[in-house]
Amino acid sequence: MSEEPIAVSVRILDKEYRVSCAPDEEAGLREAARLLDERMRKIRQTGRILGADRIAVMAALNIAYELAKIQSSKTPSEQELDRRLGDLQKRLGDTLTTQHQDAPATQHQMDARDETV
Repeated sequence: MSEEPIAVSVRILDKEYRVSCAPDEEAGLREAARLLDERMRKIRQTGRILGADRIAVMAALNIAYELAKIQSSKTPSEQELDRRLGDLQKRLGDTLTTQHQDAPATQHQMDARDETV
């Protein structure tokens, strides 16, 4: 059962934004907004880029570049592990959803004996 989204107010570069997210994602959203605000302020302080939209694009590009650099620095085995963990998480979520919808009153067991990580 998913929880209802909540409205969260964040302030980025002196402007307030209301964003919907799941309750368990609020802390991450606030941290992302804080990081974006920090990056945008640094770019604005240089004085070389004018306009909030251009500042936002430059901040987004910088953050995306850092993310891409981190992802490309992973070894093939780390990338494979990430992929397999993602697959397992999806399968687990699908199984739990199906079990909850099909027979909420009965107890089910998951057989993961053949799974390796």
